[in-house]
Amino acid sequence: MSYHRFFAKLEEVKMRLNKKKRSTISVAGLLITIGIVYGDIGTSPLYVMKTIIGDNGGLTTATREMIMGSISLIFWTVMLLTTVKYVLIALQALNHGEGGIFSLYALVRRRAKWLIYPALIGGAALLADGMLTPAVTVTTAIEGLKGIDFNGITFVTTQQEVIIITIVILSVLFMIQRFGTGVIGRAFGPIMFIWFLFLGVTGFLHMLADLSILKSLNPYYAVKLLFFSPDNHVGVFILGSVFLATTGAEALYSDVGHVGRVNIYGSWPFVFVSLMLNYLGQGVWVMNNANNAALGHDATFNPFFEMLPGQWRLIGIVLATLAAIIASQALITGSYTLVSEAVRLKFFPRMKIIYPSEKHGQIYIPLVNSILWVACIIIILFFRTSAHMEAAYGLAITVTMLMTTLLLYQFLRQSNVKMIWAGAMVVFFGAVETMFLISSLVKFVHGGYVTAIIAGLILLVMYIWYYGNRIRDTEEFQSAYISLNDYKDQLVKLSNDDSMPIFSDNVVYMAKVKPGSMIKREILYSILDKRPKRAKAYWFVTVNVTDDPYTAEYSVDTMGTRNVINVQLYLGFRREQRVNVYLRAIVHEMIARGQIDPQPQKYTTIRGRDVGDFSFVIVQDVISPQTQIGAFERAIISLRVGLQNITSNPASWFGLEFADVIVEKVPLILGKTKPLSLRYLNREKARVLHSRLHKEQELKHIKVPDLEDKDEFEDQ
Repeated sequence: MSYHRFFAKLEEVKMRLNKKKRSTISVAGLLITIGIVYGDIGTSPLYVMKTIIGDNGGLTTATREMIMGSISLIFWTVMLLTTVKYVLIALQALNHGEGGIFSLYALVRRRAKWLIYPALIGGAALLADGMLTPAVTVTTAIEGLKGIDFNGITFVTTQQEVIIITIVILSVLFMIQRFGTGVIGRAFGPIMFIWFLFLGVTGFLHMLADLSILKSLNPYYAVKLLFFSPDNHVGVFILGSVFLATTGAEALYSDVGHVGRVNIYGSWPFVFVSLMLNYLGQGVWVMNNANNAALGHDATFNPFFEMLPGQWRLIGIVLATLAAIIASQALITGSYTLVSEAVRLKFFPRMKIIYPSEKHGQIYIPLVNSILWVACIIIILFFRTSAHMEAAYGLAITVTMLMTTLLLYQFLRQSNVKMIWAGAMVVFFGAVETMFLISSLVKFVHGGYVTAIIAGLILLVMYIWYYGNRIRDTEEFQSAYISLNDYKDQLVKLSNDDSMPIFSDNVVYMAKVKPGSMIKREILYSILDKRPKRAKAYWFVTVNVTDDPYTAEYSVDTMGTRNVINVQLYLGFRREQRVNVYLRAIVHEMIARGQIDPQPQKYTTIRGRDVGDFSFVIVQDVISPQTQIGAFERAIISLRVGLQNITSNPASWFGLEFADVIVEKVPLILGKTKPLSLRYLNREKARVLHSRLHKEQELKHIKVPDLEDKDEFEDQ
C-alpha cells in the first residue's frame, strides 16, 4: 500500500470512529457532554439572581411579585433561547457534525456575500465575551469564601485577597494549557454531574418551603413584571440581568462537535431541570429573607451561597470554584477552536497551532492563550468585584446570538423550509434578542464598553485580514498574478542548466495557484530574478481549506512537464496542516505512477531512498514604492502585510518546523505602475547643478551672528 493511500485510510478510520462516538448515546458520552458543554450556563446560578436583585435596589425591594416575575423571565428565556433556538433548531445546522457561528457561515456563505458581516461581527463578539467569562465566574466563586469561618479559621476576609486568589487560579489554568488537558478533562464530567446534582437538590429542598413558587412558570408573571409591575424598578432593562441565565447557549452550539448532537439531546433535560430547581429554591429563600435587615445592607450578599446552611456552604463554595474553573477551561479551549476555524476561513492571520495530545479536537494556540490570560488579569484588576464584572457581562453575547439568528434563517431557507416558517423564526427570535440587546445597552456605561472595545479590536483585525485578501483578489489588482504556464519553459531550462549550481533537489513554494495556473508574481521573481534557484523539481503547493472539517485530499498537475508540479491540497478547516508529511507521501505516489523522475540518493541512511532533499520557500510581501492604488486600499494592504509578518512563523502554520525553510522578502506591486521619469543631463549641465548644490551646502554652514552684532551683520 502506498504512503498516500495508507494515510488516507488511517484518516478515514479515525473519522469513522469519531463520527460513531459522536452519533451514539451512552452513559460515558452523556457524562463527557455534561463536563464539556454546560460549564458556562452551569455557573449562571452563581450570579443571575444576585444581579437581578442588586440592579433592582437590593434585597429589601425583592417582593413576592418581583421574585415570581424574575424566575418566570429566567425560565422562559432559557426555554426559548437555549432549548428551542439552540437545542432544537441550531443543532440541526451542523457542518459535518461541527457547530458554531463559523461552521454555520461555512454552510450558508454561498447564498449571499453580505453574510460575511454577521459572521465576522458574531465571531468577534463571542471571542470578546469569552475573555470576561473566566474572570467573572472564578471571582464570584471565590467571593463566596469571604467571611466564612471554618473551625476558627477565616480563609478570605477582604476583596483584595479574592482578587489575588482569582488571579493565581486563572494564571495556573492558563499555564497548564500548553501541556494539554486530557487528564483534567476526564474529571470534568463527574465533577459537573455532581455540581448539577447539587444545584438541583439544594434548590428542591428550599423550594419545598413554598411550592406556590411553581406558579412562576406561567409566562403571565414574566409579562406582568416586565411591563406592568411597579416593583420592577428598572423596567425592560431587567432583561439585561435575566439574559445572564442563557449566556452559555452559544457555547453549547459551538461545542457540539466534541460530543455529538444526540448526547446533548440526552443530557440537556437533566441540566435544565437542575438549573430551574436551583432558581426556584433561590426565589423561595429570597422571599423568606427579604426583611432581613443585615442582609439588606450587605452589597456583596449572594442568595446562592446564603441559602446554603452550615457546612453545606463550604461544600457549595468548593463545587462552585471547581465548576467555575471547568467553565473557564471550556471557554478557553472554545476560543482556541473558534480562532482556529477563523484562521482557516481566512478571517484571522495565521497563528502557530499546537496539538498537545492525540485527543480529537484538542489544540493549543500560544498567542491566543497569552492574550486571553492578559485580558482576564486586566479585567479582574479593573473591575475588582464580580458585581462590577456582571454589569459588563452578556452585552457582547447578545450580538452573537442575533447574528446567529440571521445565519440560521439562511440555513432554513437553504434546507427548503418554507419561507413563512423560516421568517417566523427570524422575526420571533430576532425580536426577542433585540429586546435583550437594547436592555443590555444600559451596561455599556457601567463596563460594557470594555467588551465593546475588545470586540471592536477583534473585528478590526478580522476586517483588515479578510478584506486585505479580497482586495488582492479583485480584477483591479490582478497585476499581482501571472500565469505559471508562461514561465514553465524557463523553469524546465533552469532545472537542466548544468552551469548553474543546484539549490535543492526539490524547491517547494507555499503559494496559492489560482484557476488558469495564476500565481503571485513575486514567487517567480524569487526563482528567476532574485537568485536563480536550480532544482530537479519545482513544487507549487496550495492549501485549500474546505467546508468539511476533516477533508484530506489532493490533486496534481504536472503542466506537461516532469519537474514543474502544481499540488492542490484540500484540508478541512479543523485538520492540522502537516504539509511536509503530506508532500513526501505525494512524491512517493507520483514516482510510483511514473509522473516524475526518481531522485536516488548516493549518501543516505535510508536504504532505497528515491526522494531527494526539500527546501521550502515562503515568500513574505513587502509593498513596493511602485504600487499605485487608492489610499484606503493601500492602508488595508499595508496593515494586512504587517499582521502577516508579526502574528506567526509561516513554517509553524504549515507544519514545517523540522524542514529546511527559507523565508524571503520580495516586493509586492499592485495596480498599474508608472514608469520612472528621469531626465538625462549632459556633462555641462551636470557641472552647473553640482556647483549650485555645493554653494547651497556652504551657505548652510555660515554661522548666524548674535542680535548684538545686528548692525555689523547688515553692513556685511
